[in-house]
This record gives sequence, structure tokens and C-alpha cells, in this order.
Amino acid sequence: MQPISAILFDLDGTLVDTAPDLAFALNTLLQEQGQQPLPFEQIRPVASHGSPGLLDLGFGLTPNHPEYTALQQRFLELYQENIARETALFEGMREVIEQLEDANIAWGIITNKPAFLTEPLLIALGLIDRAACVVSGDTTAYSKPHPAPMLHACELIKLSPEACIYIGDAERDIEAAKNANMQSILARYGYLGSQDDPESWQADAIIDHPREILQWI
Repeated sequence: MQPISAILFDLDGTLVDTAPDLAFALNTLLQEQGQQPLPFEQIRPVASHGSPGLLDLGFGLTPNHPEYTALQQRFLELYQENIARETALFEGMREVIEQLEDANIAWGIITNKPAFLTEPLLIALGLIDRAACVVSGDTTAYSKPHPAPMLHACELIKLSPEACIYIGDAERDIEAAKNANMQSILARYGYLGSQDDPESWQADAIIDHPREILQWI
């Protein structure tokens, strides 16, 4: 991998462990609808796929179902109300961020999470003023795997894509990095499901713990 000047992170399942609060919102909604909650182990692999994936898991609904919009709105309300209930940086990630900052290497966030959820979460975690850039799912006209969010982040930090590494835990993250001509690292500690085949996604590297990121700085 080439020398790098910035490390850019996916949010859910890469930088921050949001699955407990997403699971809480989904299970609360299931119980409101008279259904049984799901085991956390069943919800965790779907956490990176946002409300569409979680509502499909919990209710078997896709966005074209007539009940979907109302359930999605209630799910987002429940999640927003509990957005930092248990969410925290992944173990070792605080050390990674501190070492990046000590080395004057920019770090930022590119997520498909909408800004109305991204920003309050980062404020609650004390990260929003430390990140060199925050690109949410609705910051540009397109979301990952489209390269637009990646290129917008590069504009914000005034670096070329070739000078950045993007770290994510989903296939769309690796595709987005490739589409933007950016190096990529797959976070295998993230929200991968049993059906996922991360080795086939052709990331430039695969890591099993956040501290392995330090090998690249």
C-alpha cells in the first residue's frame, strides 16, 4: 500500500459499535407491534444496512410495502432517542485516533447514515470537532458505493484519493473506495454476516482489530 496522508472511516461497524442501540430500537418497535424481540446475535450482522435492512429482518418488509414508511419513521424516532445509550468506539479505536492525531494524519468519516443521526451521535461521543471531515449519507446526491461521498471528503481535507485509505466493514465500502481510486481496508471485526465473503471483495488489506490500523501509519 502507498504512503498515506489520511484515514477515512465508515461509521457503523467500523469506527463505532452502534449495533446495541440499533438492536434496542428494533426490538422496542417489534414489541410495540406485538412481536417478540430478536436475539442480538441475529441483529448485529445487519446493523450496517440501516433501517431498510433492520426492518426487513424484523418485519420482512421492503420499502415498497404500504406499512414500511410508518414503521421506518417510528424506528428512526426510537433510534434517535437512544442514539448513544450503549454506542461506543470499538475497543482500541480511541488509541488509533489519538495516534493519528499525534502523527498529524487527518482522519474523517464517510457514512451512509443520514446527517440528522450522524451529527448527534458524533457530538455525544465527543468526535465531531476532532474529525477532519464528516460526510453523511445525504451530504452529496449519492451514497456509497457511488464515489461522490469519497471524492467530497477528499475535497474537504484537500487531499487526493490516492493519498487516503478508506476503512469499512461492508462490500459497498470497498466498492466505493475502488470507485474513487482510494486504497481500502476491510474491518472484519465489523458487522459481517455468515453469508458474506469478504475475501472476494478485494480490499487492499483485511484487519481483525482496530489496532492493526496503526501498521499503516
